[in-house]
Amino acid sequence: MKVRIINKSGFDLPKYETSGAAGFDIRASIKNEDIIRPGETVIVPTGLYIAVPKGYELQIRGRSGLAMKHAISITHGVGTIDSDYRGEIKVFLTNHGLLPFDIKPGDRVAQGIVAPVVQAELEEVNELDETERGTGGFGSTGRN
Repeated sequence: MKVRIINKSGFDLPKYETSGAAGFDIRASIKNEDIIRPGETVIVPTGLYIAVPKGYELQIRGRSGLAMKHAISITHGVGTIDSDYRGEIKVFLTNHGLLPFDIKPGDRVAQGIVAPVVQAELEEVNELDETERGTGGFGSTGRN
């Protein structure tokens, strides 16, 4: 699948680092080093503008290395870029750690995954069908 992209980042186009990679790396398009202090959230520009094909979304996900080594995560879990959005892709990062974290120009701050989307037809009803689980919530299906 081809996805059209405008790259104003000053860095190479995002790419899949291995033949089996699900996501491509997204880099910080900043001019100077920036610091995320403990407990702080920042918006990181990427310089990327992407035309996601209709019927797909671009998921912006965190990088496991940043989470494991520095406690840096995507603020809202996974960001969704809809097929009709044409603005710059920006990444919200939060520092959950105890130490400040430096972001340098070109650092890989997130990954992008193109995924199919199904728009459901929502039908309002007065009750739902019965299941074995029923209304059992968190932890209701097992000990762990």
